[in-house]
Amino acid sequence: MISDLFSTKLLKWYKTNKRDLPWRKTNDAYTIWISEIILQQTRVDQGLSYFNKFLNQYPNIKLLAAASEQEVLNLWQGLGYYSRARNLHFTAKYISNQLNGKFPEEYTDILGLKGVGPYTAAAIASFAFNKAYPVIDGNVIRVVSRYCGIHEAVDQSDTMGKLKSRVNLLFDKNNPAAFNQAIMEFGALHCIPANPDCYNCIFKLDCQANAQNLVSKIPFKSKKIVKKHRYINYVVLVKNGQLILKKRNDSDIWKNLYDFPSSEQKDIKSMNRSVEKEIQIILKDLKTEFIEKSSWKKQILTHRIIHARFWKYQIEKNQKINNSEWQLVSKNMLKKYPVPKLIEQYINDL
Repeated sequence: MISDLFSTKLLKWYKTNKRDLPWRKTNDAYTIWISEIILQQTRVDQGLSYFNKFLNQYPNIKLLAAASEQEVLNLWQGLGYYSRARNLHFTAKYISNQLNGKFPEEYTDILGLKGVGPYTAAAIASFAFNKAYPVIDGNVIRVVSRYCGIHEAVDQSDTMGKLKSRVNLLFDKNNPAAFNQAIMEFGALHCIPANPDCYNCIFKLDCQANAQNLVSKIPFKSKKIVKKHRYINYVVLVKNGQLILKKRNDSDIWKNLYDFPSSEQKDIKSMNRSVEKEIQIILKDLKTEFIEKSSWKKQILTHRIIHARFWKYQIEKNQKINNSEWQLVSKNMLKKYPVPKLIEQYINDL
């Protein structure tokens, strides 16, 4: 059978080429869950240090559940996609309080956890409990669409249905955990997006994309990511060596993180027209002295490009702060507050 030949070649390759990663040395569901949530939208080399930090700080689910959300977000700082951290904390509390700390074993129950989608549920079910559920992530999509010569756009539902059926045909139900790890590893290390080494590929005689000279064009996506621009002017208020931070309660990518009071516009023209007025609204009746204005700083995310500028003001020593949303934070306490990447960089430069 084609699935047996595919699996035999793949598992042999994996045994020789797999990376030495800590979450592959256990079948503990909590440990695997932490690794899978961290590795959503994150490269292994970046996520590894966060995985180690989380396991050192919270070696079991009850300790994670007992932590505050601020502590969890602070540990997550710099990794991005902060909803993952909020969902991680929510789910830890749910499992600890509602399931007596026992991680669910069945795929459908794992899928019902907040922040867990089909891929993550399949990964946990197979790696922790050896359940026969194939994982389908970007690496798997690339390997299988090339191997099977799937020309259609993989971001269309019909094509994904076709691709899933191909994955199921190739899937090794007798070795689900090893097969899932192996096919993802093969996509990550060998069948890479650009310029893969097809000449030395274990599937070079069977790969349809290679036979048709279409490796560079498969997988094909019909939709291109359009990045939205955000323009933010931050007002940095300093009083007696302390900085004012404000918790973001609005539902955006930085929900429950801290930053400076700010004004945001959709385009730079309207920002430049209104910035002075917006800053005066923030300052209100505060007695301040203008210190400096930074150049524009930029952070590029998957779906957004953040443009930020920092306006620094010194507040008079005896001036009272009447805004209940503002917190005066000393510089040696700043590390206890989770902040967006651009704010972290600005604080580090102070």
